[in-house]
Amino acid sequence: MLHGEKSGYFVCVIPGEHEIDLKLAAKVSGNKKCDLIPMKELLPLTGYIRGGCSPIGMKKHFPTYIHASCNDFTYIYVSAGIRGLQIRLAPQDLIKESRAEICTLF
Repeated sequence: MLHGEKSGYFVCVIPGEHEIDLKLAAKVSGNKKCDLIPMKELLPLTGYIRGGCSPIGMKKHFPTYIHASCNDFTYIYVSAGIRGLQIRLAPQDLIKESRAEICTLF
């Protein structure tokens, strides 16, 4: 969960072995700069705790950007809303449910 100076809050979904590149995330989301939100804001904003934040089922919809590599797989795993619990789903189902944009930059 990130916050851009122009767009406000947005979500990035990246492969587990990657780290978010804030400059690229800003570019993808139409911002000049963005930052991860402070941990204390995560629960009130999304309804999820750290380690359990899922791109689906948040308190409200936020613009979502998913790494293009998700389409290389039949199924992917994302957090199911509880730390340590994952959900397996087809990438196209995640894209549809989260109304996400596919991105190659980050």
